Amino acid sequence: MSGPASVHYGQLYVQSGGRDPELPESFAGHQNGLCGAAVEGTLFLVTGLHTGDVGFGVELYDDAPPIDDSWEEIVETSFRPLGETFLSGFDSGYWPLELELVDYRARYCGWGMDAGHQAAPPEDGEPPVDRYLLQLWPAPPEPDRVIRQTSAQAAYWHGVARKTPPPPTPEQRAELRRARERREAEEREARNLESWGGSIPSERIQDKYMSVLLVQYDRPLLDDLDRATPETLVRIARWAARRGCVATGLDRTDWIATRLDQMDQGLGPRDLTAPPPGTFATDGPILVSTFGGTWPRDLSEPLQALTVIDSTYDDDPLDAAIDTLLRTIDAVGNGHQVITELRQAFPDLS
Repeated sequence: MSGPASVHYGQLYVQSGGRDPELPESFAGHQNGLCGAAVEGTLFLVTGLHTGDVGFGVELYDDAPPIDDSWEEIVETSFRPLGETFLSGFDSGYWPLELELVDYRARYCGWGMDAGHQAAPPEDGEPPVDRYLLQLWPAPPEPDRVIRQTSAQAAYWHGVARKTPPPPTPEQRAELRRARERREAEEREARNLESWGGSIPSERIQDKYMSVLLVQYDRPLLDDLDRATPETLVRIARWAARRGCVATGLDRTDWIATRLDQMDQGLGPRDLTAPPPGTFATDGPILVSTFGGTWPRDLSEPLQALTVIDSTYDDDPLDAAIDTLLRTIDAVGNGHQVITELRQAFPDLS
């Protein structure tokens, strides 16, 4: 390409699919401060002009071209594209560059950097104050170098680059990554331990995603539920369902009271007393969701009763016990009270 290129903050970039280059990391370990290649797949190009159009050209060669001494600033570095490559300005401009995915030598030349640094953005039709040329040719990687320096601006940026520590080696990056992964794993483990009250329960309990909500009331209860027999867990679920219905006054409705008694007697869900005709707007089947952990107060009272009682018939007795306990805690509004009553009702639970 050849023509005006829009710059902001005195920056242009060659990008090819890697992350966006930034100062000062793009010049880490560099001798030159005008063409940074420390971020993989990118070139960070510095201009004198802060904002506006600079003259710019990109040239591609098969071999290294002769050095043109008419340029005031000349630096070289090595660059390898990661994918489709383009020249871009800061949030503006896009010029595709047809580069292969091979190693290149990049020569960046500049003229008028000091004048560009002191200039205001050129008006429409005005010639650019400073201009630049990027030359690329296939070549094996080599350290970057400063071939020619003239301006105070170039001297300043070269000094910044030389004070920037080199990037970590691949081995150092790998160790940093491993250290970060260890730290993140330790932090996850610490958060997990804290969420379970300082003691991790069995995997069976952990798999019950709502079980952690009981920790705030009685952490040992989780271990007690884990050890309980299926029969005991079913009895706990039934106790909790009845306690919730008492707390909400649903047990004062005859058919609900009968249904609770039949539940305690061990009747199957299809054998429980049905709601009287007219209870619902339809005489067809009633779809009840047993998903919860909270009291279904957004439903009508008959549906609340059906939902809570049906939750005691979960295929997994542990799920049934945990779900109905949490529903009842929500209904009563005092988890410590509910758990205290539970332990009184089941003295052999611990």
